[in-house]
Amino acid sequence: MKPLQSRLDLILERIENPRFLNNDGLGNEIGFWIFDYPAKQELMVRDYIKHLTDKLDKRGYKFTTINIYEILIEMLASRGLLERTFIREKQTGVDAIRANLAGPLSQKKIAKFIAEKIKPDTLDFVLFSGLGNAWPLVRGHELLSALQDVMGKTPLVLFYPGEYSGRDLHPFGMIDSKNYYRAFKLVPEDGKKTKSVNPQ
Repeated sequence: MKPLQSRLDLILERIENPRFLNNDGLGNEIGFWIFDYPAKQELMVRDYIKHLTDKLDKRGYKFTTINIYEILIEMLASRGLLERTFIREKQTGVDAIRANLAGPLSQKKIAKFIAEKIKPDTLDFVLFSGLGNAWPLVRGHELLSALQDVMGKTPLVLFYPGEYSGRDLHPFGMIDSKNYYRAFKLVPEDGKKTKSVNPQ
């Protein structure tokens, strides 16, 4: 198993590969990719994403980096719900807030808001981060499912704080959930290229 830094060092190579940029060899599968990592290494991954975006900018790619948590803040602020949400969270807790915001922050509404903001058909790809801060208001498998309807053919990478088995997403590597989602692993633990979207 390669250490995290070794896997991070392979990301640029994978993104610049035609298989990623053009969805080559993916059949009818959507070009959705996941880079999973231990949640305790969040700060390391954040620093790497800044480094990565600088390099991609200099190489002339048309892309954007979306912080999912910041998107939630922007959506709540646009509806005048932000301050009320902070107050209610202190009073009732996160679980109650998630139930209260199930309508305003449904995964489909989040996906639609993102698409209207970034216009994915004008981009080469999109990088998503900030899921750890947005959880449990946003669940990785639910958001990816909703994004399928709005991303078109534009590939995306979700930086995922947890474990992706190739079939199931396990947030933070500690929660034993069966959050099934079909996607490609951008850099598997052995560092080899992903051959199948649904490895057995």
